Amino acid sequence: MNRQSEQGGWRHARMAIHSAVLMMHGAEAWSSEIEDISATGVLVLRPAGWNGELGELYALDMIIGEDLNIHVDAIVARVTADHVGFAYARIPPEKETPLWNLLGGYADRLEQFD
Repeated sequence: MNRQSEQGGWRHARMAIHSAVLMMHGAEAWSSEIEDISATGVLVLRPAGWNGELGELYALDMIIGEDLNIHVDAIVARVTADHVGFAYARIPPEKETPLWNLLGGYADRLEQFD
């Protein structure tokens, strides 16, 4: 067994995308940019002044291209100096199909990670 398989695991495939996102928590809001998106969550650049914590619930308004606006509720799952990782908590039924269409083949694929 190689070192990568000893330390790594599997996750839903991430699709690199650079689009705007508005992150809202209570009365606070930050705008940022999406780095990648998957069937289970989204990774965004950490905005200046953002002070959220693991486990907090956010409303994310993702603006993708000119015609697609996907609004989801998501929980802070990972925080680094440069990024915030969110796990979807609720995807409105009318946004599920647009999200899966955006993801295409990424929606059903797994990838290995360290």
